[in-house]
Amino acid sequence: MPRFDLMQRNPAGYLNPRPTAAANLTQRPVSAALGGGTGPIEGRPPGDMWAHQKFDQFAPKVEVEVWQKGAEICNDYMPGVASDQNCGITQASPVDPCFHHVMPHQDPKSLWTFGGTVPPKLLLGRYGEPILFRHHNALSEDVRQNNGFGRHTISTHEHNGHHGAENDGFAGAFFFPGQFYDYHWPIVHAGINSINTTATDPKCGAPDGNGGITKLPGDWHETMSTHWFHDHMFSFTSQNVYKGNAAMFNLYSSLDRGNEGINDGVNLRLPSGTAKDWGNLEYDVNLMLSDKATNPDGQLIFDIFNFDGFLGDIMTVNLAYRPYFEVERRKYRFRILNASVSRFFKLALSDSKPFAQIGNDGNLLPRPVMLTALDQQGIAERYDIVIDFTQWTTGSTVHLVNLAEHQDGTRVAKDLSVAEALSGTSADPCVGKILEFRIVRDPAKPDLSVLDLNKDLIPNPDLSKIPVARERVFEFGKGADQPNSRSSSAATGPWGIKVDGGSMLAADYGRVSSAPRINTREVWTLKNGGGGWDHPIHIHFEEGQVLMRDGKASNVPPWEKGRKDVYRLRPGGSITITMQFRDWGGMFMEHCHNTVHEDNAMLLRWQIDASGNAVLQPMPTPIPTPQGVKFQAQT
Repeated sequence: MPRFDLMQRNPAGYLNPRPTAAANLTQRPVSAALGGGTGPIEGRPPGDMWAHQKFDQFAPKVEVEVWQKGAEICNDYMPGVASDQNCGITQASPVDPCFHHVMPHQDPKSLWTFGGTVPPKLLLGRYGEPILFRHHNALSEDVRQNNGFGRHTISTHEHNGHHGAENDGFAGAFFFPGQFYDYHWPIVHAGINSINTTATDPKCGAPDGNGGITKLPGDWHETMSTHWFHDHMFSFTSQNVYKGNAAMFNLYSSLDRGNEGINDGVNLRLPSGTAKDWGNLEYDVNLMLSDKATNPDGQLIFDIFNFDGFLGDIMTVNLAYRPYFEVERRKYRFRILNASVSRFFKLALSDSKPFAQIGNDGNLLPRPVMLTALDQQGIAERYDIVIDFTQWTTGSTVHLVNLAEHQDGTRVAKDLSVAEALSGTSADPCVGKILEFRIVRDPAKPDLSVLDLNKDLIPNPDLSKIPVARERVFEFGKGADQPNSRSSSAATGPWGIKVDGGSMLAADYGRVSSAPRINTREVWTLKNGGGGWDHPIHIHFEEGQVLMRDGKASNVPPWEKGRKDVYRLRPGGSITITMQFRDWGGMFMEHCHNTVHEDNAMLLRWQIDASGNAVLQPMPTPIPTPQGVKFQAQT
């Protein structure tokens, strides 16, 4: 199994043309395939309303430049670790765009990735170090050059970044081939304007590069760790992410600094390594899980007419089929992302030995939880776990096993036992062994990482003194209407969302469905409108705390008691959460992360008025074209 390929972090001043607060409207010729004429080089909506919020206050310190394009051989692979921590794969090794060395190369029209290459990409960031992420659309100008699925317009969602909506990857803020979009990710703790504003708490900080801490404003209880970013093109998210528009993003802080050896009373010393001040990856491993399907020629295929959910029959980890990974006899941290379209996972070890879950979504849990099997992991959820490989002898092997059996893409049909999953009797080809761990040696250096089951990781923020401004109910189900079907911001499909008992409506990103006021707290109940399907619901921008499952606090398991950004409803179930709304404004999304459901059309827009006005002043809705973004009034 190859480790992720690191994205290049460049110093401020690297990008040309220089980033600007408002969109760069410098004109360029537009090809005839896109309608001809001229259009802006940047696809971000223009003007002050879509300018980067607090751009000068959080001026970029790191600049990243990437191109979305079709499959090609990777000749500049940067795993960030030596070959002995990467199954012998060296930095100089060319990596073919295929899922296994006996499988054919993917065609540039089949596989679209960051840089056009595999393995998947990983970005490293640290708090207090704003990032300017310039994403070029280098896909074909001819929309037909897609091998039957995928759209050549893209929008990049940094999945649950705490920043303004202009940088959120709004589904209707997509851009075209030949354009770029500058995303400004300030990388700040929530509460920067109200908590620890003088930056005196070392727990709210970042590695300073020399073994110390740079103190920062905000609430350290809101520190995040494991993010990812992916396409969010309206009505085409499932197809574009499936084609390869997905990467991971590790965030480092004074609490989770990625150096297990620094014992300063703040650093949690999670498995990582010690060579660098922060961001060591030797024992901190990203795993991207995704199922794929291919045609007789071995090229990716996708069923665009299946509205319930798409399943593949080839299980990949880090875009590799049936991989193995070599480990030492010591503790490892694994950041596990479900990057599938519709498939849920439930993971265990093949011999049922215990491991610790330390994180759920972007957040570390209040305390580690010892388990022999994880809960079902919905699409876009991230589970951080620690496995102690001293439980096995050198030369032995153990497998990561998927226990969640699907019959279709609507829900998990059955959770199997480990013995059942290993028996080979399941009709689901993605059940059973998905990753082999080979314990190859004792560590050359002592394991300095710490896993204390009785020690807090990151307790939740205390919201008890913040009054609840409003309660809302969102019901997710079938039978959606579209009262504005002629709008270019509207979609039709079987799936939809009811808000506060209203009609079941299909997606229209021009319609504002809720408008919480900035600097308030609300309670939202998310309900599943039926028992024949499951929905992992993602709310952009703010982390939530789970208060109840099916109306009872006692139904919330320990691994759901931290902050989250994806909420599995379970068939016929409900979940009640509470969130604060702070620091930034604009238009955000709420949707099912079974991305087939999202695209057909289980998505809504909600909005925060950053001015704090009692009456919402809706932002006009962007309607992108290659010749420039137009706006329509909110409906």
